[in-house]
Amino acid sequence: MYRAGDVRVENVSDATLAEPTDALVRVTRACICGSDLWPYHDLEPSDTGRRMGHEAIGVVEAVGSDVRKVRKGDFVVMPFAFSDGSCDFCHEGLQTSCVHGGFFGYSEGIDGAQAEAIRIPQADGTLFVLPVGEDEALMPSLLTLSDVMGTGHHAAVVAKVGRSKKVAVVGDGAVGLCGVIAAKRLGAEQIIILGRHPDRIALAKAFGATDVVSERGEEAAERVRALTGGFGVHSVLECVGTEQAMLTSVSIARPGAAIGRVGVPHYQATSSWELTFFKNVTVGGGPAPVRAYIDELLPDVLEGRIQPGRVFDRVIGLDGVPDGYRAMNERRAIKVMIKF
Repeated sequence: MYRAGDVRVENVSDATLAEPTDALVRVTRACICGSDLWPYHDLEPSDTGRRMGHEAIGVVEAVGSDVRKVRKGDFVVMPFAFSDGSCDFCHEGLQTSCVHGGFFGYSEGIDGAQAEAIRIPQADGTLFVLPVGEDEALMPSLLTLSDVMGTGHHAAVVAKVGRSKKVAVVGDGAVGLCGVIAAKRLGAEQIIILGRHPDRIALAKAFGATDVVSERGEEAAERVRALTGGFGVHSVLECVGTEQAMLTSVSIARPGAAIGRVGVPHYQATSSWELTFFKNVTVGGGPAPVRAYIDELLPDVLEGRIQPGRVFDRVIGLDGVPDGYRAMNERRAIKVMIKF
């Protein structure tokens, strides 16, 4: 990506091992993320461009001399953040705060995953070896474990979703839809999706949403309160990242509720903090440590109990990536998968 709206496919030097803790992964599936659309809107012009993408699954082609847990030929998930797996934060399940970590496609010197191959720093702590081969039917859902399914789950965990809880999911993008899956999986009694795109709403219902609110702002808040006995919900999954989404989240939270924020914030501050104080509302969240959640989510994917791969409604080759960005930006696609 060279500037806002300018995505190009180029031939570059092959990815290679640079450190003894590296692995080289041949990408079999990658995708375009909703968060990739933020730079698509506002990236400053660059002569070198940014190599995009942070979600991938693939096959290990080579490993550095210090890599012990990953072997050539392993089929792996690449979480969107790399991590050493050994620092205090990794041991606490917060790999996105790893002291030796960073983010694919964003950290200096670390390329993006919308490519035929990628160098993986800190391979032992980053890559998750899958117990299956390249099963075509499972590819989409396994790919979501690199980001959106784990991120939706993180929002649900932080929002304290549980049995008999009333839950609202703000945003009908891929993360919000996976948030619906997560809320259903954790036993929520009522799941309200706030969105207005018919194809996404239909998928949300298939995933377990019980109610739909298409209004925005105070009208949306009034509608949610009407659906919940006048009080609002116990748990809010904020999956957008705008100031309006955050204000709505606070407005629909009942006293004592929890809000799980996973939408990358694109605002300086909000006027909602006084309201969270007087309602005793807990606000948490951030970049999801998806590496910590794969163990828990993988069995449900492998056994078909959840199918987050259904968020992919367009499949392209690498040459189609620029059009994939346009399709997602114009809401002609929920989430685009790149097949190699």
